[in-house]
Amino acid sequence: MLNNEAHARIKINKLLEEAGWRFFDTEEGKANILLENHVKITQQEVDAWGNDFEKTKSGSLDFLLVDSDNKPICVLEAKKEKLHPLVAKEQARKYAKTVGAQFIILSNGIVHYLWDTQKGNPKPIYKFPSPQEIGAIKEWNPDRNALANEPVTEDFIAIVQMPDYAERPDWNGSVEKSKDFVWRNRLRFLRAYQLKAVKYLQHAVSEGKDRFLFEMATGTGKTLTSAAVIRLFLRTKNARRVLFLVDRLELEDQAWKAFTNCLKPDYTTFIYKENKSDWHKADIIVTTIQSLLFDNKYRYAFAPSDFDLIISDEAHRSISGNARAVFEYFHGYKLGLTATPKDYLKGVDPDKVKDNDPREIERRMLRDTYSTFGCEGGEPTYRYSLLDGVKDGFLINPKVIDARTEITTQLLSDEGYAVALTTEEGEETETFVSRDFEKKFFSEKTNQVFCKTFLENALHDPITNEIGKTIIFAVSQNHARKLTEILNEFAEQLYPGKYNSDFAVQVTSQVGEAQQMTINFTNNNLNGKTTWLEGYKSSKTRICVTVGMMTTGYDCPDLLNLCMMRPIFSPADFVQIKGRGTRKNTFEFKHKNELGEEEILQHEKDFFKLFDFFANCEYFEEKFDYDEKLKLPKPKQGGGEGGGGGVDIDKYTSVRPDPLAVLNEQQIGYEGMRIDRELFKKFTDRIVMDDIIKKNVELGNWEQVVSHIQHEIFDKPEEYFNLEKLRKAAKIDRKTSIREVVEHIFGIIPKFKSKDELLEEEFDKFISIYPPDEDINIRALKYFFKAYIVDNELRKIIEAKDFQSLQTNPTLSISQFKAVSAKYREVIPAYIKDYINLDKFAA
Repeated sequence: MLNNEAHARIKINKLLEEAGWRFFDTEEGKANILLENHVKITQQEVDAWGNDFEKTKSGSLDFLLVDSDNKPICVLEAKKEKLHPLVAKEQARKYAKTVGAQFIILSNGIVHYLWDTQKGNPKPIYKFPSPQEIGAIKEWNPDRNALANEPVTEDFIAIVQMPDYAERPDWNGSVEKSKDFVWRNRLRFLRAYQLKAVKYLQHAVSEGKDRFLFEMATGTGKTLTSAAVIRLFLRTKNARRVLFLVDRLELEDQAWKAFTNCLKPDYTTFIYKENKSDWHKADIIVTTIQSLLFDNKYRYAFAPSDFDLIISDEAHRSISGNARAVFEYFHGYKLGLTATPKDYLKGVDPDKVKDNDPREIERRMLRDTYSTFGCEGGEPTYRYSLLDGVKDGFLINPKVIDARTEITTQLLSDEGYAVALTTEEGEETETFVSRDFEKKFFSEKTNQVFCKTFLENALHDPITNEIGKTIIFAVSQNHARKLTEILNEFAEQLYPGKYNSDFAVQVTSQVGEAQQMTINFTNNNLNGKTTWLEGYKSSKTRICVTVGMMTTGYDCPDLLNLCMMRPIFSPADFVQIKGRGTRKNTFEFKHKNELGEEEILQHEKDFFKLFDFFANCEYFEEKFDYDEKLKLPKPKQGGGEGGGGGVDIDKYTSVRPDPLAVLNEQQIGYEGMRIDRELFKKFTDRIVMDDIIKKNVELGNWEQVVSHIQHEIFDKPEEYFNLEKLRKAAKIDRKTSIREVVEHIFGIIPKFKSKDELLEEEFDKFISIYPPDEDINIRALKYFFKAYIVDNELRKIIEAKDFQSLQTNPTLSISQFKAVSAKYREVIPAYIKDYINLDKFAA
């Protein structure tokens, strides 16, 4: 077996060769890897060293990388695996200074650092830089002082859009006096707080920082602020090219439109997937994080030095889990944008919260967001909260409608927790800890009460008096479909002939053209215009029922109602959903009166209603240790029927009635919701507070993490931690590893997937390769697939073709086996044998 030195040697050699460095003269060019004494390495010398770097006199092997003129450009200090590469930092600096090399690579074959000795500290890298990349970095000489001192005024964007706007006759000297002119020409002027954000960043730059975090409430113009930052970096030549990362497809298009509108013609913006062959011609590249993650595309599509400014929109989401690897891959300045404030970093009692509780997952993800951008103390580079926006007159607060049914109240107490997962398409789906959650929740009567309560209490459009535009957030796509059906049935009873099943629509990834539907809803033409008032600009469809497509970055100012018909334990999801309604709007209708004179009817949007059917607001208001607590009535005991109010609810059937237990309305004042103003109380636990673990997790040095836990934490008298105890405590129904446990603690993976969830994923992969025909019994197929994976005795029976034994097999009966198509009886065992690691499904 190869030892540590051999592993490091092989990995480092491979990394050098993959990056384009040459040990020997080849047809591609002369050798550009030398030894300390500037001589070329021969194959005999490589063989003589064997696998041990430590045989050299200095305790390491130094490679000297040279440029095309044979001049030293980079020192590579190689250590064996058991040593951290940074231990050789000073030694390498001394040698680099002696030979005149500007750059240093420090590596032990697992962890690697690149150090520009003229510009700062060693930074982690995922692969070695190529000769061309080293040359590009050396030639690139940004001016930090120019960046910090560049004058930025409110017209920093407008002057790009229309350089001579101040000389135009319709300009009256200020934005306030020239509103029509500004609106007509779509000029974008920075508001005072947006300008302040840019200046705070400049100040951070002057202090030597290269990572920044803007915490700005939804609806306060993070994209416009980003455009100003981008122009600042490009104009001062501190960036040659900018990468803007988003976590949803719709945000990709929105960002492209915004930057094109704000920065063209000075700078060009491309969406990467539409310009894969010529992306390098643009100044700004916009892409989803999922696109770059797929097949590790970021590693071969881009060099780490391709972008000098990387901006992560909705940073809480777009740098979580594997996405963090994409973000850290690139050199350059890093800016994170988030609407989720540090106030949501709630202190969670480790003695009372299970490891797989999504609240703890979110807390860690939020904490890591601040840490990633150099804000370990919880203070962002700049903050502009919802409260600030309300007080300054740019945003509005909700009126919360707390409406819990007895079933939803009970489900919450039974741990029906929701966990948000991001798919490759960017839509969030929901899974639940409680096994019978969905069965209980999909009571027809419960959904009827939800819909009836909403219809009876919703805000109406101030012009037409029809139900105001609404987004409903459902548990799942199946739930969204059921709610849509019920709402359209109710609408036909209340407004006969008005909507013809267009009152509510399902907007999820299963629905064709769903993305276009969200756009049409914003533009007030979803399924046509309203039939209530001819000439009034509003959508015929009044309600979009979704799961996660319309949570982040969706802009629809005339929304009047938001409904949370699902539990939410993610503060990021909560603040995003609430943020859909905070934008101001003027409802306007131009018409002619009885005298033929044109009149304008106007109504301002003063507030919106936030319907909460799962006590989500109470959870964020009351379930943590606040100075003030929101007092809400307790749900009553006993049964009772819901009904009345103009909707024939008894036409539906249900096993169990589900009466409305609470209906409580509260206007949120200028002080805002308590979740918006309470500060985070720090929380620590054994793993997170261990500096050795934290450091090695950040470096990706998992061998060190596992070794440290095994030797320093496990089986100690204080707690007697061990992997089996952790597995049981987390209620993991399969084998796990120390690494998986630690990845979960640090938010790298959002949850421990159950055995069945993993089986579902494997089955989905299988049928994508072997899609069943219409006449195939998919249920039988799936059951056989799962049973074959988890039951070793069943596998032996099938392999031996001892089908008679199925008569007594407890996992799969002979009738269940016969229900499987003959083709799949052979295909499934072969597939599982070739592609699936059975060990992870062991109990």
